[in-house]
Amino acid sequence: MTTIQPPPSRGMVIFSVSFYITTALIMVLVNKWVLTSFALPFTLLWFQVFLAIIFLHISSLFGLFILPVIQKEICIGLLPLIIINVLGLSFNTLCLQYVDASFYQVARALVLPFTVLFSFIFLKQKSSELVLLACLIVCIGFIVGVSSERLTVTMLGTLFGVLSSISTALHAIVIKKSLEVVKGNTMELVYYNNLLSIFAFTPLIFLFNEQMEVSDLLISKSNPSFRTFVIGIFITGFFGFLINIAGFLQIKVTSPVTHMISSAFRGVIQTVFGALIFGDILTIGRVEGIALILAGSCFYTWIKDRESKKISATTVTTTSTTGDVRTYDKLENGEIEDDNRTESMTGINEK
Repeated sequence: MTTIQPPPSRGMVIFSVSFYITTALIMVLVNKWVLTSFALPFTLLWFQVFLAIIFLHISSLFGLFILPVIQKEICIGLLPLIIINVLGLSFNTLCLQYVDASFYQVARALVLPFTVLFSFIFLKQKSSELVLLACLIVCIGFIVGVSSERLTVTMLGTLFGVLSSISTALHAIVIKKSLEVVKGNTMELVYYNNLLSIFAFTPLIFLFNEQMEVSDLLISKSNPSFRTFVIGIFITGFFGFLINIAGFLQIKVTSPVTHMISSAFRGVIQTVFGALIFGDILTIGRVEGIALILAGSCFYTWIKDRESKKISATTVTTTSTTGDVRTYDKLENGEIEDDNRTESMTGINEK
């Protein structure tokens, strides 16, 4: 007989939500702070994934994580994920480099529509009319936000935001196949992903000639930019590692609706902090665009949660003779997740 586990305590839910919001927010703001001081996006990303590996090894020393044995077959099987992850992190960082911190959410708003589109193209998953309506609201928010920013935001930054949205949406699909390669072990997938990304980012540093500026920074250690560089990479590297933990904790103790609400709240705080810390200009169009994007995203999550519960309720009804209520129990406890939550497993949405 299957034992139904009690739901997480309210304190644990509050802690997991606060932990996720704090780590994700610090990642974006510190990345923007570092990129404002010097344009070394690929060097910054290289150090972040390198430090993530270091922290994973430290965790293994305390028995918190078992290091996997590197296997050639697994590395080859994960190549599609590594390519998408490197492209996604690169476009994310380049987008943040060229746009305001408060506009970052608008520039990357098309993740949801592209995820729904690619799910239909590659997975043959049809969406309901209400889901399509939610995507339309997000698209309108993107158009409103971008059309009002012709004088304050570069089109190059917006282009990187769209490319980031595409790569993030593809990542949500590719990660499903990648989990099969590591037999469903998500932490092992995180380790492989960060390790192989180190090798992928290395040639990009030399391709864009960032090694010259890094050498100058190392030579002139008294330069304030050097201190910004060192402090920035250690803070973002550490919180990049914490995002993995925060993502797992969110999945374990919260529902998709709670996750989306916390993400929306983080988006609002990020906008306010962008104005306060970096002096971002909050135009009426930007605020309206963000409001529409958040409304569409929350509406989408609410609809998907209702649809999932209907499917789960049907499953429970058809299997009630055997007493199998595990599917419904997992849904209620947030263990069955929507596609747009998997990106937090490797930090692609936050770095």
